[in-house]
This record gives sequence, C-alpha cells and structure tokens, in this order.
Amino acid sequence: MGLNEKMEMIAFLVYLVLVLAIGVYFFIKGRAQTGDKSYFLGGRAMNGWVAALSAGASDMSAWVLMGLPGSIYLWGMGQVWISVGLLCGTLLAWIFIAPRLRRYSIIADDAITIPQFLTKRFKSDHPALQIVCAVIFIVVYCIYSASSIYACGGLFNKVFGIPNWIAMIGATVIILLYTFLGGFNAVCWTDFFQGLLMLAALMVAPIVALIAMSKPDFTPVAEVVTDENYYNLLSSGKFDWKSISDILSGFGWGLGYFGMPHILVRYMSISSEKEMKKSRIIGSFWTFLILAMASIVALVAHQYLGSSLPADDRSFVFITMVRALFPALIAGILLSAILAASMSTADSQLLASSSAFASDLYKPVLHKEADDAEMLWVGRSIVAVVAIIALIIASNPRCAGIMALVECAWAGFGSAFGPAIILSLYWKRFTYKGAVAGIISGFVTDALWYMLFSGSVEDLTVLNTGLYEIIPGFIISLVVAIVVSLMDKEPSKEIEEMFEKAKKPIE
Repeated sequence: MGLNEKMEMIAFLVYLVLVLAIGVYFFIKGRAQTGDKSYFLGGRAMNGWVAALSAGASDMSAWVLMGLPGSIYLWGMGQVWISVGLLCGTLLAWIFIAPRLRRYSIIADDAITIPQFLTKRFKSDHPALQIVCAVIFIVVYCIYSASSIYACGGLFNKVFGIPNWIAMIGATVIILLYTFLGGFNAVCWTDFFQGLLMLAALMVAPIVALIAMSKPDFTPVAEVVTDENYYNLLSSGKFDWKSISDILSGFGWGLGYFGMPHILVRYMSISSEKEMKKSRIIGSFWTFLILAMASIVALVAHQYLGSSLPADDRSFVFITMVRALFPALIAGILLSAILAASMSTADSQLLASSSAFASDLYKPVLHKEADDAEMLWVGRSIVAVVAIIALIIASNPRCAGIMALVECAWAGFGSAFGPAIILSLYWKRFTYKGAVAGIISGFVTDALWYMLFSGSVEDLTVLNTGLYEIIPGFIISLVVAIVVSLMDKEPSKEIEEMFEKAKKPIE
C-alpha cells in the first residue's frame, strides 16, 4: 500500500472510530432506558435538525454518490427524472404525511412501529396485519441492506484493492456494532453527521473540478465523447415510449416515500409540532441540495474525466474524480461520504426490521409475556440475522449491483405500504381488512411485475415494458385497499373519533 492509500486509510479509520464512539456513548447513556420505545424510537425526543438529516441520510444510500452520478455520467440528462421524482416525493411526504403520522401514532396507543400504527389505528387485536408487515419488512430489508454492504465492498476494493468480501464483512461488523449498542439514538445521530458529510462531499468535488477545468492548460483525462441526446431530458431524444417510461418511472420513485418504514419512523420520533416544522424545511432543502449536486457531479465528471470510465465502472465516477482532484487525506475524508451513505441507510434498515420482528411478531404472536429486556435482546438478535443474510446476498457473484438492489427494495416498500399509509391518515372509511388486502396485493403485484414485465429477470421476462414496478404495484394496492374497505363494514364510532382527533396538532 502506497503513501496515498495509507493517508486515505487513516481518514477512513478516523471516521469509523467516530461512528463507533457515538454507538458506545448512547449505549452508556441509555443503559437505564431499557424499553423498546427508547431503543426503537428514541423516546420520541428527536430534535428538528437530527430528525431531518437522519430521514434524509437513511433515504439517500450510496446510490446517490455512486449509482445516480454513474447513470447520468454514462447516459445523460434523461436519467435526472429519478431526482425530480424523489424531490417531489420528499416534499409531499414532509408536508402531508409527517405531521399527521406523528400525532396519529401517539393517539393510536403510542405506536412505535409502522405495523403497530396500522393495527392500532383500527383498534384491532388480530395479528394478521402485523405478521404480514413483519415478513415483508424482513424480506425487503435483507435486499435493501445488501445494497449498502455491496457499496462498501466496491469502495474499499476500488480505493485500497481489498477483496470485496473482506470489505463487506468489515462494513457489516461496524454497522452491527453501533446499531446493536445504541439503538435509534445512535442511528439518528450518526445519520445526522453522515448527512452533513455527504452534502459537503457532493458540493466540494464539482466546485474544485470546475476550478481545475478553468485553467488554460487543462485537458480531460480522456476524450469527451458526447451522444447527441446526452443533454436532452428525453432519453431517446424524442417523445416515444422509452422517454415516457423513463419519466413515469422517475416520478414513480417519489411514491416510495409514502411507504418507506425507516423514513416514516423518523417522522414519528420528532419531539414536537414546532420541531416538525423545522424538520420539514431542513429535510426538504437537504434533499434538494443532495439530488442537485449528485446530478452536477455527473455532468462535471463527464467533462473532467471524459469517457474514461466504461459502463461496468460507472459507479466509480465520484471516487475517480475525487482521487484525481484532492490530496490523499482530503480525498479519504470525502470518500468517507460513500461509507457514510452506505452505513446511514443500512443501520436504519436493520433497526426497522428488528423492531418489526420484535414488536410486531415476537411479542404479539410468539411470546406475549415478553418483558422489555427480552424484547431488546430479540430485536438485537434480528439485527444480526438480517445483516448476515444481507451480507450473503451482497457477496453472491450474481448480485446485480447497488442500483438494482435499491430499485427492487424501494419498489417493494412503496407498493406495499404507500397506499395503506395515505389511506390510514386521510380516509375515515378505511378498514383493517382493506389495509391487509392492499399491502399484500401491492407487494405481490410489485414482485410479479419485476419478474415478468421489467426485464430484470431474463429467464422469466414475458414483456420488457421499461416501466418501474412501483407504479403498477402502487396502483393495484390502492384500488384493492379501497374496494375491500367499501365491501367491509364501516369503522366503529371510536375509530372515527380517533381519526378526527388526529387532525388536530398536539405537543
């Protein structure tokens, strides 16, 4: 390992030590707080800044530093519709979902997880909904967490030449340690700092690159080859089905925010209505900057690096540009943003999956007499199990990469839970049976479309529509939930009163 690699390694190690220190701090601080509410929701005491950046950082995984810039670098402006869709989804979620979900979850017997909220919202003792949710959580989070672990493997392999599998094991261990120790508080506070690091890295890199490119003696790393439609927002250069499906699929990404459990619980954890308003502004602005700068990084890299990166290496565009622009120590700090993006998403997903199993499956179905201490250790055990399964998925030679894993998981959650959350918050006539039917139908539709009509599984594909599976999944889930609810008997007066009460602000 040369001097430059050693300096980059020092920056990475310092970052990892800081992350672990946060986990240890909250482990010591929270030893007296043994309840699952403290471990899984931070006691509903998050301030506006921490909640906002934690929601953003847990959302924007390594794909925003690797997958998105790589796609735009390679294929051009037609790929920015994903950013547009995500920004629209973020704004709508902060405005219409976050405040009402927070107060409704408190009114609904202080629910601390999404499955709990959906069950208590209907005053039901039947475990079907919680069981369905817990199973979907664990399946999808194994895939989602695998994307973050895969990104860590690619990062360390590219920068230090460390074999992917060794890097992925190391990243999994680090994520496990501070999630296991500190719970929700540790995850949110590490997400806060990681969100700041991600934003700083994305803002600094293109600015320095533009300064370097403005010098008279600048020449690109390789010849700049620009397709005739590279700067066209219509990916095919004309208004055909290819361009339409790309635009629809881009906006489809925004639907995911309504059903993403690890983001929704951030809304529930905010301490007050006042902090909620602060979080809404901070979270929306942070997301806008992150998405805008990720797109700018790709366009600047296209001019700075030329066409030096082949399609298989497009995910490394940010890494390549940073290492070419900065001294090794600074490059190491900036590249830690990728590690931050990966870990801030993985820890949130592990915690959400463990809370779903412990609070929504283990206690209500398997061991109703479980006390707080037992629930805590069950949750921590599931964190380890999901992390190990995710590691196995990421290590599989047939793994399709970061973007493919994120797309799959994002669509699964958005299709299953998005309509149920919206209807729960805004439709008084919504029923328990409608929620169960909507969640199952959305998840099944999403999976079938992914296998048969998206071109993602070549052996099974019947027709490659090019349409992101979250769109048909979301629509079917919404329609089924409404139809089944209308066929079901009307909610009780008690449920309707709780619905009306949730409209009013509470502290």
